[in-house]
Amino acid sequence: MKPLQDSFSRVIDYLRLSITDRCNLRCLYCMPSEGVLPLQHGDILSYEEIIRIVEIAARLGVKKVRLTGGEPLTRRNITFLISSIKKIPGIEDLSMTTNGLLLEKYAQEIAEAGLDRVNVSIDSFKPERYREITRKGSLETVKSGLVAAEKAGLKPIKINMVPIRGLNDDEIMDFARLTLTTEYHVRFIECMPSGDIDFWSPDRYITTDELKHAIEAISPLTPVRMRKHGPSKYYRLSGAKGVIGFISALTHHFCEDCNRLRLTADGKLRPCLFSETEIDLKSSLRSGAPDEEIERLLMLSIQIKPEGHSLGGEKESRFLSMKGNMMPETAHSPEKRPMSRIGG
Repeated sequence: MKPLQDSFSRVIDYLRLSITDRCNLRCLYCMPSEGVLPLQHGDILSYEEIIRIVEIAARLGVKKVRLTGGEPLTRRNITFLISSIKKIPGIEDLSMTTNGLLLEKYAQEIAEAGLDRVNVSIDSFKPERYREITRKGSLETVKSGLVAAEKAGLKPIKINMVPIRGLNDDEIMDFARLTLTTEYHVRFIECMPSGDIDFWSPDRYITTDELKHAIEAISPLTPVRMRKHGPSKYYRLSGAKGVIGFISALTHHFCEDCNRLRLTADGKLRPCLFSETEIDLKSSLRSGAPDEEIERLLMLSIQIKPEGHSLGGEKESRFLSMKGNMMPETAHSPEKRPMSRIGG
């Protein structure tokens, strides 16, 4: 099959599926303390609708699927969805991003259903601080989930950490050292403003270059070639079992390598995480559109995929200019949806 390419010759073979907007945490940088008004059950795509979309996308050349939320493990009967997607011809890799609170309960089930691996979001390994950041989470429960995921074979386990100056930046070295004795992929993610970013300020923001400089006090970082699934650039500390990844949405754009589309829980295709542009698949699905029409909309989303994101709203421009970064002239305004509604 000829690779599916956008207008900038990028191969598009990765679909991120937000299967719910609901989450059992209220992380400081993701949503307000009171949460967000959840979508009604009928507003989100059914499993059958999701499966149909993946079947059509796979025929076009999509090979990798990631399940996101909200928190995907809060949606009932998720093993049905996992096993159904895994059986679709052409799908080679099926993964999930989770906060880990329900991982101990479901790790074995989802592995047996066909899930290949998990990314677990953890921003602190200090119990009280973890509770502060998540507003309600139990670190011990998440740790138990990591153990269960490893036993179930959901590997490599990737740990996602968002460093925030003055909140968890004193743990950066501890997270990096995890890779010395474990096979974890520890990934440091620059803030990616979305929706209400009042939480963020220049004095809280930490760039990838700062992170690398700090971590190299442990040992030099050696670039590592990894099978490409996403935007992370990987390195290894001397003698380490695991690897360290950096996702630099703002300071080192990864747009030239972007291979993905995103589908929100309410059925909107987003060619770019940071653009307001969306294509409504749900309406077509529910009006009885044939597969050819869904295929056309998928192809359209690929054709209009921008060359690069531009976090160019007033707040972000001010925020980045204070950090010494120049914004492109062709800036898009950020989508006002909270991240839990987009799927990351």
